[in-house]
Amino acid sequence: MIADAHAAERFMRAAMLGVAMAVETQRLLRLHAGDSPPDQDGAVGVEIPFPDSTVITAVLDAAAACFRPPDDPGEDPRQAVLAPLLELAALAKPLVPPQPLVPGRR
Repeated sequence: MIADAHAAERFMRAAMLGVAMAVETQRLLRLHAGDSPPDQDGAVGVEIPFPDSTVITAVLDAAAACFRPPDDPGEDPRQAVLAPLLELAALAKPLVPPQPLVPGRR
């Protein structure tokens, strides 16, 4: 039973790390998207400068290793996993909206 508890804790931490990476990716994309207008198909091109581009590349490569079937010859692997990664980031939204801070209260 203890081994199962340790394994469950490791999986929970891995899941939390994955969601945190997805949230950071979402933050970086929003930061650099600015007011870029979408194409006719709704896609938005985003130029991400160094060093943030290195972070995005590493996260997308890791996501491709996790989400994408290895024999899928479709589109660019990084592009293919972007939507599932951003869906994962949506899991981090709090169930209850944060309350405004009141001076003098913690």
